[in-house]
Amino acid sequence: MRILKLLFDFYINSSIHVGLSCYALVRMTQHMFHISYEETIANFAFFGTVVGYNFVKYDALARAKKAQMRTELKLIALFSLCSLALVGYYFFLLERITQITAIAFLSITLLYTLPFFPNRKNARNWVGVKIYIVALCWAGVTIGLPLLNAEVAITSDFFLKCIQRFILIFVLVLVFEIIDMSNDDPYLQTVPQKIGAKMTKKLGITLMILFYFLEFMKSNFDVKQLIVNFVLVVLVSLSLLFVNKKRSKYYTSFWVESIPILWWLMVVFI
Repeated sequence: MRILKLLFDFYINSSIHVGLSCYALVRMTQHMFHISYEETIANFAFFGTVVGYNFVKYDALARAKKAQMRTELKLIALFSLCSLALVGYYFFLLERITQITAIAFLSITLLYTLPFFPNRKNARNWVGVKIYIVALCWAGVTIGLPLLNAEVAITSDFFLKCIQRFILIFVLVLVFEIIDMSNDDPYLQTVPQKIGAKMTKKLGITLMILFYFLEFMKSNFDVKQLIVNFVLVVLVSLSLLFVNKKRSKYYTSFWVESIPILWWLMVVFI
């Protein structure tokens, strides 16, 4: 059991699980826009997410050298380096416009992590900004990059799906913010810090209802997608209703981050 727990913790802590969530959302976009499966962009998103999240999580620790690296952190660093090499490989297989856009999102990630201006905090610590940066990057990577790489025409459906994806990620991040309420610096002014956990839950559920009804505005919606989206809305809403500051880290880092994967699996197997 101890070995299984160590493997599971490595799976979570090395950002493999969140990488699979990003991969699933890219595959979901390909399904929605009838793009034949193209592994380059999906794999680029997976390995890019692994590298990006590990950089955000462990960069400060590595630079400050506050603690000697444990075996797990060394393995995560090695895995991240391998993932970085694969990101580079898949990057050069992308279309030029996709590469340029990907660099733009990389720049936002670096701004989110590193303080570029003297005596200023990074974007992660800007008041009330964090959740919007995360939602924007995820929407851009999982909607914008796959469509650009497949050279799909930009229509009203594209903008509609971008709004839906932004809402989905925004609400999922709210779950994280509720759990982190007591640990986050009050200066950050996260949504739960400003309006409270109860109102944050109401806001999230309201946004998910909006997410669902936006589907009816598509140029041609199908019943299967409406059913799948309804299940998604229920899952996200339940994750909000049952979240509290005492939940373990696995509540968000595994169960909540599994929701995009389950959403994609539903369209695959239903």
